[in-house]
Amino acid sequence: MALTKRQRRIRIKKRIRKKVNGTPETPRLSVFRSNKHIYVQLVDDISEKTLLSASSSDKDIVSQKAKDKKEKAALVGKKIADKAKDNNIASVVFDRGGYLFHGRVKALADAARKGGLKF
Repeated sequence: MALTKRQRRIRIKKRIRKKVNGTPETPRLSVFRSNKHIYVQLVDDISEKTLLSASSSDKDIVSQKAKDKKEKAALVGKKIADKAKDNNIASVVFDRGGYLFHGRVKALADAARKGGLKF
């Protein structure tokens, strides 16, 4: 029986998470993408805590009136990079969450790199 889109993404996500772990020095940059919004977190997997988060539903990003979802994702990437810089985090491990590195996920990653994060 064929897998649904969600089952396929979860299978890929589990395969990625076997190899990608975040530490306090280099946290995991975890991406979740819904139909309307995109969410990103910096996670320390050792202590199992979220260090920072940003999303396209935050007030300051909604107020900027981005033209499309890719622009919103880029704004979220820039915001998480700024927050990480304020908390002395320079490098992260990127976890695409089972999504293809294309479109909104790529826009977020590129904006985070331009913001100063290394991964």
